Amino acid sequence: MNTFFKPVDVQSLLNKSKLIKGTTLGDKVQSFVNGRSNDETASYSVNETAQLLLEIREEMLTEKRSLARLQLLDISLKLEELLFQNAPNWQPTTVSGQLEKICALTTASVGAGYLELWEWEQISGALSKFNQDQLSLAELTQVLETARAAVEWSAAMVKANYQEVVNTYTTFEPKAYAFIDDRIRGSVALHLGQSVGELGDFISQESALTNKVMDIANQSTFRGLNPGYAFGELVVVDGSSEDIEVSADKIYIFQRSPSDLKPVAGIATVAEGNMVSHVQLLARNLGIPNAALSDQNLQSLKKYDGDRVFYAVSNKGNVILKPESQMTDQERGLFVKKERNTDKIEVPVEKIQLGNTDVLNMRDVDASDSGALCGPKAANLGQLKKMFPEQVVEGLVIPFGIFRDHMDQQMPGENSSYWEYLNAMFKEADRMRNADVLEPEVENYQLRQLETLRGAIKKMPLKEDFMNQLESKFKSVLGSDFGKIPVFLRSDTNMEDLKEFTGAGLNLTLFNVLDKEKVLEGIKDVWASPYTERSFKWRQVYLLNPENVFPSILVIPSVDVDYSGVLITKGINSGNDKDLTVAFSRGAGGAVDGQSAETYTIYDSNGYRLLAPAREPMYNTLPSNGGTGKKVATFQNRVVNEKNMRDIKILANTIRETLPKETNSNYEGAYDVELGFKKDKLWLFQIRPFVENKKALSSGYLESITPRINTEKEISLNTKL
Repeated sequence: MNTFFKPVDVQSLLNKSKLIKGTTLGDKVQSFVNGRSNDETASYSVNETAQLLLEIREEMLTEKRSLARLQLLDISLKLEELLFQNAPNWQPTTVSGQLEKICALTTASVGAGYLELWEWEQISGALSKFNQDQLSLAELTQVLETARAAVEWSAAMVKANYQEVVNTYTTFEPKAYAFIDDRIRGSVALHLGQSVGELGDFISQESALTNKVMDIANQSTFRGLNPGYAFGELVVVDGSSEDIEVSADKIYIFQRSPSDLKPVAGIATVAEGNMVSHVQLLARNLGIPNAALSDQNLQSLKKYDGDRVFYAVSNKGNVILKPESQMTDQERGLFVKKERNTDKIEVPVEKIQLGNTDVLNMRDVDASDSGALCGPKAANLGQLKKMFPEQVVEGLVIPFGIFRDHMDQQMPGENSSYWEYLNAMFKEADRMRNADVLEPEVENYQLRQLETLRGAIKKMPLKEDFMNQLESKFKSVLGSDFGKIPVFLRSDTNMEDLKEFTGAGLNLTLFNVLDKEKVLEGIKDVWASPYTERSFKWRQVYLLNPENVFPSILVIPSVDVDYSGVLITKGINSGNDKDLTVAFSRGAGGAVDGQSAETYTIYDSNGYRLLAPAREPMYNTLPSNGGTGKKVATFQNRVVNEKNMRDIKILANTIRETLPKETNSNYEGAYDVELGFKKDKLWLFQIRPFVENKKALSSGYLESITPRINTEKEISLNTKL
């Protein structure tokens, strides 16, 4: 024990590092050692150690001798060990001191490799305000948000580097899963997290924006993402969530939510992914309460696994989680059984044109064809092609009518067509409900029937005329023989991108398909995808007539983008409708599937704010011979550059100003745009309304738990903690 806890001797290590002595960095290390002998206070030691760690990180690559670099790494590790020992001894008594400690520990996190240098450049200004006399509550809250983000990014860096290996080992030794938590808790991120939590507790008292989450510690690390409320069994999942079978009446706490999440009552995640992924958009659309928490919070909640709880996230992001026994009468009243049709919408079918069985040139469709000839993906991309011809690829549209025509064929093994089989299933489900059969039993019957239908559609014969049209249109529109150009096959139904229902990510998109036979198989797979369990369950939550769902297919050439993502023409984090939110990941298919994406608020006034860096260790590429490839990502450079930011802002302004006019629409809300960049050229892939749950936003209960905060309140930094 004496050996383990003995003071770190940096001088001894420097003496052994003969290649470093006498160099610029060597002189800085020697100066550090001399300074410590003159001032042994914890605050001085932590500040100076953090600064030296950062300088070693910044100058490491200027040292060209490999052995000298190894000696620098040894010194850096010893410095990190020294800081880990001294940080608990620094006990600030004022707000200013707490801010200074947080800034120093974040600096150390950068020096130790938990944050990238460019990320530090983005946040250092916000964390360096500890010398000011006072800050407004809004300014102090932004410091807290930035510091809390630094903790989350540090933990995400560890996960990005070790998660895949840990998952492999966990298959035969479950204890290995604790490695990442041990690694984080054995680093400077532990002390940074504790300091941020203490600052959060102080700000909660000053603002009255307080979380009430059972009886666990460090509650300030909870933050709401989507407003809503739920009541049900709490399920805490400490491990991989991909094989978890979720239930629509339960509340889930995940390390990371599954990419194909089915409906749940409520959700909270350690790794939130990003705020504009398909799962996040669906949660926001349906008013499902959604929050982010720390790994420590998750561990603290494990003892409540299986308990029935009430869960709410307010419009300002404060979180309530409490036992059923503590619910008020008002909270119980929120869950009085409602009629089945309450708050559901109807898929519009009055203008659908099922008689058109021609494969269409995407240039010949526009927004007015949405819900008539095809779904909104194709219609809106056709509209964008007219508005931004150089930034949208060519495309083909397989309209609703071709699907419906094929569904009229005889279904093997049945005395009916595919379409008649589908409608008979819905008719029988209605009969069962009228006979007071329990809803889970009705749902199970429907899912069994849909599984049979899905399998039959995948084997459905394609009509010769349709295949001939594809051959011709590939050549005339896409400029290449069928089977010679890789394409995306995107499901495009009439039940998505509605003004009140997004349907984001519910149906199948096939990436970069080249082979002719695989394209034909893919068409049938896409036609079958609206009848998967996940897609069906989400539709059942919100739609009155899920039987009237028709898939069209958008066929577009692949663009092997350098990075891709999502633009929301609204500041989700800032709350300003004039701001923008963007999230990008490297490679194709970025941000939409819950990747840990580089996320920004772009301010309407000027500038932007980094909300999260990318932390995905791998990314997708689209080879010219079809299929997808994987490449290893590094994080030392940002994904989105300054030119991209300017291009995105110009695009957003153009969309806001011209799209409603071009489409004769009275829509005044925000848009959700999927886009990418290839050699700094912007490509547009999709646009849809950005749908939020109006009931959640206007809920009287959620309004009642949202405190009124005077964000202009001035707080002296000399205030005692």
